[in-house]
Amino acid sequence: MIIKHWQAGILGANNYLIINDSRNEALMIDCSEYTEQLDNELKKHNAELKYVLLTHGHFDHVMGVDRVKKAYPKAKVLAHTADKNLIESIKEFMQKYGMFEEVEVPKIDEYIQEGSILNGQVRIIHTSGHTKGSVCYLIDDNLFSGDTIFLESVGRTDLEGGSFEEIKSNIENKIFTLDENIKIFPGHGNFTTVKHEKENNKFL
Repeated sequence: MIIKHWQAGILGANNYLIINDSRNEALMIDCSEYTEQLDNELKKHNAELKYVLLTHGHFDHVMGVDRVKKAYPKAKVLAHTADKNLIESIKEFMQKYGMFEEVEVPKIDEYIQEGSILNGQVRIIHTSGHTKGSVCYLIDDNLFSGDTIFLESVGRTDLEGGSFEEIKSNIENKIFTLDENIKIFPGHGNFTTVKHEKENNKFL
């Protein structure tokens, strides 16, 4: 498995491309902007983009979905069902916070829920708190956490659908119960591990 990472979009969100080189398949986690790096990595590894997995519905993680979907129409876009309304009202959300960039409402091919195992390798963990439908994706010993947990921090909970009690409970009961050596790849900032956050995250 190969993990590629880049920052893109108006708030510099992390985008991840996970390549299964034995199957020549790839999946993308979050899609803040359509960049040439996606094309280049897929060509380099002769991989087909199968999925775009969204960790939550905030605009800075989904603004590239429409263009990526047009470039790779066979790729399925997935998000948690609890963020359906948030995703469909992306324009209104952005305008509420003074942002008027052109953006298309992402088309979601399938809404997912906790407990599913996607493509035989991706475990879906529902971690509401940043948004109602925030999820983490566990692939082998790698956790892609979106805006649920960051390096020594957690996602903000003051926006619509947020709850500090929920995010704290989900981190403690669903993330901190995982193997301590699991690497955490967050939606913003630097990578970390379960062990490091259990010992150093001041919000928990």
